[in-house]
Amino acid sequence: DESSGYESESAGGERAGAAAGGSRGRQRRARTAFTSEQVCRLEKTFQRQKYLGATERRKLAAALQLSEIQIKTWFQNRRMKLKRQL
Repeated sequence: DESSGYESESAGGERAGAAAGGSRGRQRRARTAFTSEQVCRLEKTFQRQKYLGATERRKLAAALQLSEIQIKTWFQNRRMKLKRQL
């Protein structure tokens, strides 16, 4: 049962938004499907440090072929998951 730490973004919000507002406004970005290798590397990095600086985030994003925003969001979601578990 491997988790990406990305569970807080639910598909239910998309359906509710579509029913209420239709196609107005910006469309929500599709959920990222992280590979198991990406998740493993992200988790290992998270175990070492809970917060990444800009330089570390840039390097990790390049290494994993993800955007810096995806890395930032993953770490935010992972910290919230840890907070819920404690």
